[in-house]
Amino acid sequence: MLLDQNTQRSKDVDKRPPSPPPPSHTLDYAESTNSTNPSTATATATTAAASTQPSSAAASNTAYAAPSNSRQSADDDTPSDTIDIDDIIQRLLNIGYSAKYSKSLPIKPDELSQLLQLSRNLLLNQPTLIELNPPVKIVGDVHGQYSDLIRLFDMSGFPPQSNYLFLGDYVDRGKQSLETILLLLCYKLKYPENFFLLRGNHECANVTRVYGFYDECKRRSNVKIWKQFVDVFNSFPIAAVVASKIFCVHGGLSPNLTTMEDIRRIQRPLDVPDYGLLNDLLWSDPSDTAYDWEENERGVSYCFGKSVINDFLSRYEFDLICRAHMVVEDGYEFWNDRTLVTIFSAPNYCGEFDNFGAIMSVSQDLLCAFELLKPLDSQALKKEMHKSRKRRNQQLANTNDSTNGNE
Repeated sequence: MLLDQNTQRSKDVDKRPPSPPPPSHTLDYAESTNSTNPSTATATATTAAASTQPSSAAASNTAYAAPSNSRQSADDDTPSDTIDIDDIIQRLLNIGYSAKYSKSLPIKPDELSQLLQLSRNLLLNQPTLIELNPPVKIVGDVHGQYSDLIRLFDMSGFPPQSNYLFLGDYVDRGKQSLETILLLLCYKLKYPENFFLLRGNHECANVTRVYGFYDECKRRSNVKIWKQFVDVFNSFPIAAVVASKIFCVHGGLSPNLTTMEDIRRIQRPLDVPDYGLLNDLLWSDPSDTAYDWEENERGVSYCFGKSVINDFLSRYEFDLICRAHMVVEDGYEFWNDRTLVTIFSAPNYCGEFDNFGAIMSVSQDLLCAFELLKPLDSQALKKEMHKSRKRRNQQLANTNDSTNGNE
């Protein structure tokens, strides 16, 4: 399906909170649609970019311990015990398939604390600017819509069946931000070279304090755990490049970005400053009306126009900017003659927008396909999760049968 360039933009605009929290190459697209699942659809786009070898999706061990060369502050202690990542993943998936909300978490406090510290250590061991080979699935905002995250994996493949790059905004607004971020971190720990999580503007103490994640942590766990999550957020990588041709970031561009080394040199862990390079990468937006830079209605960072986009692509020999950060009706929207695409992956956002959710699947030869999640109301969502559980169980049974047959 082709997206109308005049698609209405979200009126639900994130703005910087009024006060700080308490201390603590050219693309040529040919569209088609195809769907094997009634709740999904696919739109395909082609590019003449050169082929690149994909990364493999090999499974890691079930039990996970911190890397021996993890960068830690002086007061950090490496967890002495390993945690059973597979078991935690299964518990989290069971919650998701139930499509029910529970105040209690399916993870013990000591497991949660260890998982967060292990995640922080792993993230700090990987570059601030991630360089990836296709194939990879690129995912936009999720915002605590946990059942929709399960639907996304059911549609596009559970790790390690597919490689993933998420563009940030995992928490806030949705009622199951904890389950959402925990499942993503578990998959990151289990498949560290095939599953990547970038930082969004909501992965920040200031923003989560206002838009819901802080309150969810306080209600379902405690403030100490929220602070640990903030430490993890401060450790997330900032941007990624796929096959040297697709630049991926949560928000957009910055007038302070003069070379890719500027991103590589960002020292983590780091809170999001009020202005500057990191702030812009997480907060800026493209504009149909701006030619270069203009003020942003969010009250933070900038909007950038077509001259900025064209100059950026020319300077770094990129073909496409892939970003998130904005609700779009069909789940994806092209800008500036299809040199920039916005991806939003939370369908029926906040139960109000009736928007599709989308992911962009980049094949080994850089064919880009948009896979769509239909918006569902609560009753339809429960039915879909029941079907999803059956499909997942059948997949696992088939995998076990295949494994046993090869022994």
